[in-house]
Amino acid sequence: MASMFGTDGIRGIVNDTMTPVFALRLGKAAGKVLGGKVAIATDTRSSADMIRSAVSAGLLASGCSVLDLGILPVPALQHYVKVRADLSGGIMVTASHNPPEFNGIKCISSDGTEASRDDERRIEEAFSGMLDDVGWLSAGDIEKVEDAEDEYVDAVVSSVDADAIRSAGLTVCADCANGASYSAVPAVLGKLGVRTVAVNCYPSDGPSKNGPAELKALMAAASADFGVTFDEDADRCFFTAPDGRDVSGDAALAIIARSVLSDGPGKVFTPVSTSSMVEDVVSAAGGVVIRTPVGAPAVARMMMESDSVLGGEESGGLIFPRHQYCRDGAMAMAAMLECVAKRGSLSDQLDSLPAYHSVKTKVACPEDKRDDLYKRMLEKASECRVDRTDGLKLLFDDGWVLLRASGTEPSFRIFSESKDAAKAESRAAEYVSMAEEFLGGDLGS
Repeated sequence: MASMFGTDGIRGIVNDTMTPVFALRLGKAAGKVLGGKVAIATDTRSSADMIRSAVSAGLLASGCSVLDLGILPVPALQHYVKVRADLSGGIMVTASHNPPEFNGIKCISSDGTEASRDDERRIEEAFSGMLDDVGWLSAGDIEKVEDAEDEYVDAVVSSVDADAIRSAGLTVCADCANGASYSAVPAVLGKLGVRTVAVNCYPSDGPSKNGPAELKALMAAASADFGVTFDEDADRCFFTAPDGRDVSGDAALAIIARSVLSDGPGKVFTPVSTSSMVEDVVSAAGGVVIRTPVGAPAVARMMMESDSVLGGEESGGLIFPRHQYCRDGAMAMAAMLECVAKRGSLSDQLDSLPAYHSVKTKVACPEDKRDDLYKRMLEKASECRVDRTDGLKLLFDDGWVLLRASGTEPSFRIFSESKDAAKAESRAAEYVSMAEEFLGGDLGS
């Protein structure tokens, strides 16, 4: 069967592909693979109760016991699973940043990390096979848990220099996007003594009433030290400097890495798609960058196999091994508070980063043409070094181009970076033209 799991769980339109019948069977399959006791949580989507109930019923029918944690950020569920030896895993009902008509199911391993591809494959195999229910006397039971968020908030606060943050008298504007962070993020800020202007901090699956312009206006009115916006399941966040500039995921990773490395040298793990700016900053701070395949699970699992001080993606997800091996938006916010408290204005720190220019685009590419396109691109790459960590990364003296098949759609992604903006643009255009000529296709939107 085709893979059900994408790069971040299973997602589908509610009562179309993501139905209660599907969720029930997925719960049975997960229960057959995981066994034992499983924790479950949701984001704030209106379909959450329906999908959670169906997944829970499948788990119970397979003989698992279920701990229902309610609405939580994904990293809060992951932390809850990680610190309990009696749990065999977790399930998060969320579709992250997808529109409200979507919902999804993400599986968590017993160590709190996102399920490995091998575990996902075992669940897919169980889903497509025979799924017998246990006898009535062996069916599982369900227990409500009320304190998972409090435990998570305390864990985040204890992972940073809380006294330094409290002493700095900081102000933050936080947009929780009506998502799973609506309660936990204000709680973290409160415990750290941060003056907080919070928007969209109530549970809803409708569109947020405030956008970037409104957040920046609030920041100016409150003289905020920075703004922070969370995605719906709160494993990622995005920063805005006090002068109104958006801070890219690469820049946030570089700024926090420099702060972390001030305590001593270490390894920072990040995908091949991350800007060379991070490598420059980490090297100058005495650290080493280790490149990984794209995707938070790949970053986290490589970090677990080696000493590491930090991991992160350009998409806004940061991983703090001293806390847990998963993306964590609230932890990233707390770490940025520590950076500002100890190292000064976020705007000044942003100014101190080396300047790179990047172009990110894609070409429509059927799945059966991907291997042929890789071969064609490799034939044209004789004049440069090649990194095969994930797709093809072509390394030139003045920049690089990354060519890789998308994990979420039938397209071929083309990233180009250089300190010279014109070179980044021309090189991206060159490889787009090359791909379109080979495929006879059109540039994806």
